[in-house]
Amino acid sequence: MATRASTFRTAASRGHGWRWALLGTLIGALATLTLFAPARWLAALLREQSAGRLVLINPRGTVWNGASGVVFASGAGGADAISLPGALTWKLRPSWGGLAASVDLSCCTAKPIDVRASPGVKGLQLRLLDGQSRWPAALLAGFGAPFNTLKLEGVLDVNTQGLELRMGRQELAFQGRATLDATDISSSLSTLRPMGSYRAVLEGGSAPSLLLTTRDGSSLRLSGSGRWTGTRLRFSGEASAAPGREDVLSNLLNIIGRRDGARTIINLG
Repeated sequence: MATRASTFRTAASRGHGWRWALLGTLIGALATLTLFAPARWLAALLREQSAGRLVLINPRGTVWNGASGVVFASGAGGADAISLPGALTWKLRPSWGGLAASVDLSCCTAKPIDVRASPGVKGLQLRLLDGQSRWPAALLAGFGAPFNTLKLEGVLDVNTQGLELRMGRQELAFQGRATLDATDISSSLSTLRPMGSYRAVLEGGSAPSLLLTTRDGSSLRLSGSGRWTGTRLRFSGEASAAPGREDVLSNLLNIIGRRDGARTIINLG
């Protein structure tokens, strides 16, 4: 009888040992898969979530530490796309309540852009640490109309202060401030180069606003304001030519909005 009990205990012990070994193997495999998940998985996720507007080209490394080229496109199957020069590198790290990301674009950022992502009841919250970056205006063509028609050239300087975005299922909310300085802007629709320099300021809050102004010395004058409704931007503005520049800017003014005498009325959203 004692021998049978001993044999039973030995078999049970072996059974438990086999289960623990299997569990350890599964945990180890899961940890390895998580730590060394290929960068192409992140590329596929970003492409899907952006509806084909953000494409990582030739991703290498892992989800947590990787590099790739970057293409901005007008959507899945869209004909308009632009590739940024240089490489994108990134680092992702789990943080308390979310994820910390450091993104570096050799073409456009003097130092890495730091982002904190936190999921919540109202959606995903993204917080950008204050920073500056410089982008070619040509990249806007990748977003489709009207930029693919304008084919802009020049420099875009972006400055963010306390900028936070909360992305829900149906709405996008802003907090903080973002300033865009567009310098020496020209367009394929005009032989005048450059046409001018401009500033757009986005102010977040309960009713986020956008203000567009023209900087001194510009031949094409732009002004306007808008409101972010949570799902779209509603913008009203106008454009006009400086004295002596009416003829060279006439074609552009006819295309970008509705002519009203010497000025053009621009309504978006």
